[in-house]
Amino acid sequence: MPGEQSPDPARGDAAASPSEPAAGTRPTSRDVARAAGVSQATVSLVFGDKWRGRVSERTAATVREAAEALGYRPNLAARNLRLGRTRTALLVVPALTNEFFARVYTGAAAVASRHGFGVVLYPSPEGVGRAKDPFASARAALDGVIASSMAADALTAIRGTDLPLVMLDSDPADPGAAAHVNIDIADGMRQVTEHLLGLGHRRFTHLSSAVASWTFDVRARALAALLGGVPDAVLTTVPAPLDVDGARRAAERALTAQGPRPTALICDDDILAAGACKALRRLGLRVPQDVSVTGFDDLALASAVEPELTTVRLPAERIGERGMSALLAVLDGREPERGDLPVTLMPRGSSGPPPAP
Repeated sequence: MPGEQSPDPARGDAAASPSEPAAGTRPTSRDVARAAGVSQATVSLVFGDKWRGRVSERTAATVREAAEALGYRPNLAARNLRLGRTRTALLVVPALTNEFFARVYTGAAAVASRHGFGVVLYPSPEGVGRAKDPFASARAALDGVIASSMAADALTAIRGTDLPLVMLDSDPADPGAAAHVNIDIADGMRQVTEHLLGLGHRRFTHLSSAVASWTFDVRARALAALLGGVPDAVLTTVPAPLDVDGARRAAERALTAQGPRPTALICDDDILAAGACKALRRLGLRVPQDVSVTGFDDLALASAVEPELTTVRLPAERIGERGMSALLAVLDGREPERGDLPVTLMPRGSSGPPPAP
């Protein structure tokens, strides 16, 4: 090519492969284009996330594979200046110690990675309640916020910004969010309740989360409405902290209170259910022969306890995926996908028929 010198065999020069950069140099978009057999414009479209409708999925995948093989990394700083974006989302969760939110992050990060975004994970300092704005002096570092299962006032500082906010597992009537991604919590409670009613249970205690949150309010309302239509059903509600020991103490109070003992403990999540099982063992009662126990979430501990826990499986990774996709849609001016994500009852050994009178 004009302006380029041919290798000189007399000097022992070797020609660089047309699909690989010269040794010791950083690969460029031109190198990627050569390796993938496409134009530099196509490479720019793929890494600028503007390829949809212009090039095929197969071509985009070929470009990404060529870039990975060459070790190519786009100039993010220059690209961000062009796009006016930092390509970074903030995911706010109540706690890092809960497996559920780790799985939400995994799903969000997977979608973000496919679109050249990064996800910064930020836990609410107290686990629940108000979260301080971690980027008060650097809002330009974010394109948007995704918040998972937070109380209504948790994001006061962040809501005051112009950042788009996507709320997960939260009140769909909240006007401060640009999009909502919810799971069908009420249907999960319906599945649990109908399962226990079908086994013959009529005396229930709801071991409810003491955390003020829309998602737990939905569980309580759904359970009360379902059992309100069963004439001989009795429901008692006992609030409990979201930890095993707190749940154990609350369950012990419920099981030793005056009056007929409940035959089923319906717990707002698996952590509460684990505490309930400990309470039953300490009182010399058997699960499920004396009292059945159900949870919510289907965490790893649900199949680690004995007997294994009947619970509702929530699609945590799918929630994260949908949340990140919703944020990308908002940023692109598109309508986010609608509809609640379905949940699944997982019947296991912790639920059975009530004891004979």
